[in-house]
Amino acid sequence: MNTNADLCKARFDKAVDDLNASLINLKNGQYKTSINRAYYAVFHAMRAVHALDQFDSSKHSAIVAKFRQNYIKAGQFDNKCSEIISLLIKYREQADYDDFFVAAKEDAVKQFENAEFFIEQVRRYLDKQKI
Repeated sequence: MNTNADLCKARFDKAVDDLNASLINLKNGQYKTSINRAYYAVFHAMRAVHALDQFDSSKHSAIVAKFRQNYIKAGQFDNKCSEIISLLIKYREQADYDDFFVAAKEDAVKQFENAEFFIEQVRRYLDKQKI
């Protein structure tokens, strides 16, 4: 039988895989794809934390809103995490939907670094939870 902790670990592993994919794409000059994977690393990291509360949603906005309310505003995560989420949403939407968006290397590097910071914050939180 799978537990909330098992689901949390599976989602966190997915977040780490997406972060690694972001780095590979960054190194290969695929900046839009790197930004997309950085966003999904953060998205799946939020879902990993939510697994502990038995919460999930098919709507990205609900995942973000609940994370901000229950974890950032509650002081479990630094306010910088909220800024990172906003930036990654903005860049991911441009990269995925704006036909004329050109992702600069500097933007992709910054968003990878933001995702890396976020993943580390989630890792520390999960360690405190003994997950």
